[in-house]
Amino acid sequence: MNNWFLRGDFGAAPTNYTALIIALLLAFVCGHAIAWVYMFTHSGLSYSRSYVNTLIIMPVIVAMVMMILANNLALAFGLMAIFAMVRFRSILRDTLDTTYVLAVIVIGLACGTLKFTSAVIGCLATIAIMLYLWGTSFGTRLRYNLIVNIQWVRSAADLDSLRQLLRRSRPAYRSARASGFAVR
Repeated sequence: MNNWFLRGDFGAAPTNYTALIIALLLAFVCGHAIAWVYMFTHSGLSYSRSYVNTLIIMPVIVAMVMMILANNLALAFGLMAIFAMVRFRSILRDTLDTTYVLAVIVIGLACGTLKFTSAVIGCLATIAIMLYLWGTSFGTRLRYNLIVNIQWVRSAADLDSLRQLLRRSRPAYRSARASGFAVR
């Protein structure tokens, strides 16, 4: 890298770029490990690939925040005010959308505190991770994520006929069970 790029931070506290890169990479690896555990252990119906991706990118953004704050209490209070304002003014339905908003706030905070090189490194890291998550479809469990809801309008006594119908085609029944569908 050119020397002018490494002297791009004019904040009150000097930035250790080696520590910044290690912090971002370690946050990514640890978030990735937590996301894998979540994917393997989640057993409910509310599984979300977007949430899994958020588990990976959120530690990276938080590490960036901590490096930018650099023990500055005034910046910490200002950051909390910004987050409160964003949360109050907008309702984001997707966790990954919230992560994008948090990322641009942190990058804006880095630019506003004259940590230009930190902003560029954090921005590039965030972009690389988001593209990796999108390109690999990380967090997808099944090829088709869907729930089939069957409404049985017959009496409970006729429920055995539905079971027989579902069991008639054993390969389809087994593949449905193997895919995580609750077939009883």
